[in-house]
Amino acid sequence: MTGGLFSVAGRVVVVTGGTAGIGRMLAEGFVRAGARVYVASRRAEAVAETVQALSALGVCRGVPADLGGEEGAQALVAAVREREEAVDVLVNNAGITWGAPLEEYPSAAFDRVLGLNVTGVFRLTVAFLPLLRASDAPRVVNVGSVEGTRVPEWENYAYPASKAAVQMLTRQLAKRLAPEGITVNTIAPGPFPSRMIAFKRDDDEAWAEVERSVPLGRAGRPDDVVGAAIYLASAAGGYVTGACLPVDGGLSGTV
Repeated sequence: MTGGLFSVAGRVVVVTGGTAGIGRMLAEGFVRAGARVYVASRRAEAVAETVQALSALGVCRGVPADLGGEEGAQALVAAVREREEAVDVLVNNAGITWGAPLEEYPSAAFDRVLGLNVTGVFRLTVAFLPLLRASDAPRVVNVGSVEGTRVPEWENYAYPASKAAVQMLTRQLAKRLAPEGITVNTIAPGPFPSRMIAFKRDDDEAWAEVERSVPLGRAGRPDDVVGAAIYLASAAGGYVTGACLPVDGGLSGTV
């Protein structure tokens, strides 16, 4: 790894779910920092729009891929391998949520959320291992959530369970891959303006209540999560693995 302590210039970064919300924030942050970024998302039109917008800032390429299954994961890896000999940073951000009252919560939705948010992280990390092993400083950054560390106010059963599982999966992968020099960490964001909590963000009073619940008194901003990811992806985070870094304005430190 060359450059300064927090440099990611010239690094190859793959961001799943990179066309909206926190994924889009991370993709743009890495592009602005000089990385070669690949964004993946299920919707081809969203990928094309993101690539067009971010290519004005640096190097961004896109791969439409449904990462809820093995075929999509392998297609993403194959597309990146066509252009790159190594991947330096894999950001597992793709995820979905589903909210419903307890006795109305469909088991199919529960399975779908865990299938993408947990199994998808495992599947894609394993699929990218050959390209990660070819890097001189490979990093895996999983995007979790503060909801994996505390019970949310609204009824949402699968998503918090999936994000708690991502934290343990991160620790497992970190332990197994440490001998190869591959670090694996989780970022656990609090409330950020994204589609995940659009039902709150679209209501001014509900969003104000969300912000008041954060000890720092505000929702997250793009630089908050980008800074955390760049720290873990750069030389600065080279001795950190198996960790969960809260980016939540202090929420995880409160009951």
